Amino acid sequence: MTKKILPGFGLTLGFTLFYLSLIVLIPLSALLFKTFTLTWEQFLAAVFSPRVLASYRLTFGTSFLAALFNAVFGLLLAWILVRYTFPCKKIVDALVDMPFALPTAVAGISLTALLASNGWVGAILVPYGIVLAFNPNGIVIALIFIGLPFVVRTVQPVLQDAEKELEEAAACLGASRWQIFRYVIFPEITPALLTGFVMAFARAIGEYGSVIFIAGNVPMVSEITPLIIIGKLEQYDYAGATAVATVMLFISFVMLLIMNGLQAWQRKRNGMP
Repeated sequence: MTKKILPGFGLTLGFTLFYLSLIVLIPLSALLFKTFTLTWEQFLAAVFSPRVLASYRLTFGTSFLAALFNAVFGLLLAWILVRYTFPCKKIVDALVDMPFALPTAVAGISLTALLASNGWVGAILVPYGIVLAFNPNGIVIALIFIGLPFVVRTVQPVLQDAEKELEEAAACLGASRWQIFRYVIFPEITPALLTGFVMAFARAIGEYGSVIFIAGNVPMVSEITPLIIIGKLEQYDYAGATAVATVMLFISFVMLLIMNGLQAWQRKRNGMP
C-alpha cells in the first residue's frame, strides 16, 4: 500500500474546490446568468452598438500597441538587467515592479499631471503639436506603464538560465553577435517573450484605474470598454453591462488559453513534463 503524499487529500481537495467556487466560479456564473436574461436580439444590440464597437476598437487597439511596445523594450530591459552590471542596477530592477505595487489610480493621476498641457512634459510638447493626455495617446502610455513588468519578469529568468556555452560555441564557429542573438538566443526566449506579450495584452484589456484619468473619456474617441460597463451599471442597465462584460470575459479566457499553450510549448522545448 502506497503512502499518500498529501495527508487529508479529500479534505484539502474539497476546501480547494469550495474556495475556487466561492471566489471565481460563482461570480462568473452570476455574470452569465444575468446575461442570459437578454434575448439574442437584445444581446447583439448591447454588445454591438456603435459606441460599444468604438470602445472595442480603442481598447484592443491600444492594448495591442502597448503590449507590442512592451515586448520590444521589455526584452531590452530584461537583457540589460541580466547581461550587464552598472551602478544602481538593483534600484532599476526594483523599479520594474513599481506598477505592481502602485495603485492604478495613483499611476493614472501621476501620468495625467505629467503629460497634461500644464504638466512638466506636456508643457514642452504641446507647442510642437504633440498632445499625450486626454486622447488615445495617453491610454497607450498608461497601458505601457502597467504592462511592462509582465514582459520583463517573464523573459528575465529565461535569459538567466540560458546556456552561455551555446553562445560561446557559435562565436567560436565565426557567428556574429547578431547571428548569435537571432539563431541561438532568440529561439530560446521566444516562448517566454510571447507569454509576456499575451499577459501584458490581457492585463491592458481590463485596465481601468490608470486609464480613466488620462483618457479624456470622449464617446467614440477615447472611451474604453470598462468605462462602458461602469456607465451601464450607473444607469441600472445591469443586463447590458453583464453582456459587454461577458464579451470581455470570453476574450480574456481566449488570452488565457493562448498563454497556457505558450507555456506548454516552452516546457516541451525545454524537455520538461
